[in-house]
Amino acid sequence: MFSRNLDYQNDVEKVIQNPLDWGKLNNKSLLFVGASGMIGTFLIDCLMAINEKQNLNISIYAMGRNLNKLESRFINYKESPNFHLVVGDILEPLSSGVHYDFIIHGASNTHPKAYVSDPINTIMTNIKGTEQVLDYASNNKVERVLFLSTVEIYGENRGDTEKFDESYCGYIDCNTLRAGYPEGKRASEALCQAYIKQYGIDVVIPRLCRIFGPTMLSEDSKASSQFIKNAVNGEDIVLKSEGTQYYSYCYVADAAYALLYLLFNGKNGEAYNIANSEFDLTLRELATKLSEIAGTKVIFEIPDSSESAGYSKATQAILDTKKIETLGWKPIYSLDEGLEQIIRIMKTEE
Repeated sequence: MFSRNLDYQNDVEKVIQNPLDWGKLNNKSLLFVGASGMIGTFLIDCLMAINEKQNLNISIYAMGRNLNKLESRFINYKESPNFHLVVGDILEPLSSGVHYDFIIHGASNTHPKAYVSDPINTIMTNIKGTEQVLDYASNNKVERVLFLSTVEIYGENRGDTEKFDESYCGYIDCNTLRAGYPEGKRASEALCQAYIKQYGIDVVIPRLCRIFGPTMLSEDSKASSQFIKNAVNGEDIVLKSEGTQYYSYCYVADAAYALLYLLFNGKNGEAYNIANSEFDLTLRELATKLSEIAGTKVIFEIPDSSESAGYSKATQAILDTKKIETLGWKPIYSLDEGLEQIIRIMKTEE
């Protein structure tokens, strides 16, 4: 497990105690591409925990490019016969030497500095990486693929709706460096639909809002992640704008629960928004809540040019979650619980 911290273990337990159809994974194999990221790490901890609790014999394969990062993230599973590290680049074909029953494709740059410093890989990990996953799925009878998409595919709110449902399509200026991430996700979603139609494979598309949690990477440059690091260190929260941006957020435990729910219950070819409506906040509200928990204050600072180039241009991105809630999913955590939990866990980990 990523952390032996009792609060973190309670997070994992809260997810796996939900009445999911775990038997569908009995004696199955699951590949997570981009495993060492925030969501992959937490989700694998959940799967390993339910594996042990219910003796399901799930074979879990954690794929990433960096062996040291994979080993560090998953050191507690080193001796487990059900856990396997896969070092590889998703831009290359997946090995046909192992049969995967389920694939979760979560490999992608997901924070502003990476969009600017590594723009080509930001696009190609989505488009080319998704092609490799779908090629494998079509040739090897994979039962289901989850392609992790994003709120950013909706672009900018045109002013005609309060919340984005799954049919909404806002404006994205494709002729910018920053467009690589949302346009890469849009093209990848279209590729999923093409493979469903042409090869009859099963793909579900979760569209994730801005996720936060104790498994976030140290290099994560998203504003929410920087706020959390400030709060954990007892520092003032640094807000590099007026903070009027209005976004949906979700605690990583709720996001992992939603992904598992869609793995079992989502409909082929459908996209589903993942967010917690209680976490619809302006950046200023998020910064203020974290500063209150940490006992610090919010200060304002002008971002440098490389930072600002990677920032989303969307000023309002609120997700409508009726579709996944109609399936039966509900978030576990309240706003205060999620924010307090992440600070408590990360302080213990220091």
